[in-house]
Amino acid sequence: MNKSNYVVIMAGGVGERFWPMSRESRPKQFIDILGTGKTLLQQTYDRFLKVCERENIFVVTNKKYQKLVREQIPDMRSDRLICEPARKNTAPCIAYAAYKIHEMDPSANLVVAPSDHIILKEEVFSDIVNSALSAAAGGNRLFTIGITPSRPDTGYGYIQFKEDSEVTDDKRLKKVKTFTEKPGPELARSFIESGDFLWNSGIFIWSCEAIINAFEAYQPEISFVFREARGKYNTPDEQSYMDVAYTACKSISIDYAIMEKADNVYVFVSDLGWSDLGTWGSLFDAREKDSKNNAVVGKNAMLYDSENCIINLPEDKLVVIQGLDGYIVSEADNALLICKKSQEQQIRKFVNDIRLKKGDYYI
Repeated sequence: MNKSNYVVIMAGGVGERFWPMSRESRPKQFIDILGTGKTLLQQTYDRFLKVCERENIFVVTNKKYQKLVREQIPDMRSDRLICEPARKNTAPCIAYAAYKIHEMDPSANLVVAPSDHIILKEEVFSDIVNSALSAAAGGNRLFTIGITPSRPDTGYGYIQFKEDSEVTDDKRLKKVKTFTEKPGPELARSFIESGDFLWNSGIFIWSCEAIINAFEAYQPEISFVFREARGKYNTPDEQSYMDVAYTACKSISIDYAIMEKADNVYVFVSDLGWSDLGTWGSLFDAREKDSKNNAVVGKNAMLYDSENCIINLPEDKLVVIQGLDGYIVSEADNALLICKKSQEQQIRKFVNDIRLKKGDYYI
């Protein structure tokens, strides 16, 4: 393995769309959401052990989750855990990791990935990531992984690539033309029909130098914060500096901050058996179904005349459900959700309403 290849796993999200299973005290990346015996974070960490050396894997999370990360990945070095003092979306998180690792290794190449995705074709994934790391090494190009879409999904961002982009001998690699955030149904259908759009996986590969160059070109205010920390990274002064300076960063995604602005972005066309597990619907798609197309987590659910539902219950809870079609039923701790699958976009509203009317106790 190339000793200058590093992985940054982003694990700071709260997973509100999976309430009540995902809570602020234990978001979805720290839950065995698929019933495999491992949490999503643990699965992601294990996946990247095939790509780089254990000591080159970093996890970025919010300060409040550092104990959970250490419990779930006990063999990770403590200095490989980066704690954000505040949630500022993905751009500041990525800038922090890039500047920190660049100070350790100026020739570093990075894979940046969320902690809560499913990838079923892991060998294919490892091959593409290794190809992208080789392409990124020593260069000034930014790479992402695009997923060949199977349906006009409105829950994903899309990447349009140039059909005639002859960038290397690797036919999977294309020049990016445009990024589009979650489109409406008609636009999503037109994307699928055109044949030159991919789902945006949110997985990125680049050299530290290339992404730092991009931040300095397109986000000088963010780059200033992390450039000023040189000399403090990997010392006892790092955290105290970040506790103050991080608040100066605007909250912005890496897509808006860099990828949509840069002209040196390339995408690997892939089929990985991928899902971002962003919604109950995506979890329903990923889980095994019974004869009535119900996806059930929990040993004591008894269903009658019910179909197309996703049921998530504690192991010790007996629940009898009759006459439901296309519903989410989820109980966790002190909360129960019963919601139409077709209306799951309302869950964030429910969570906001609960916070306003009932406080944080149920969140």
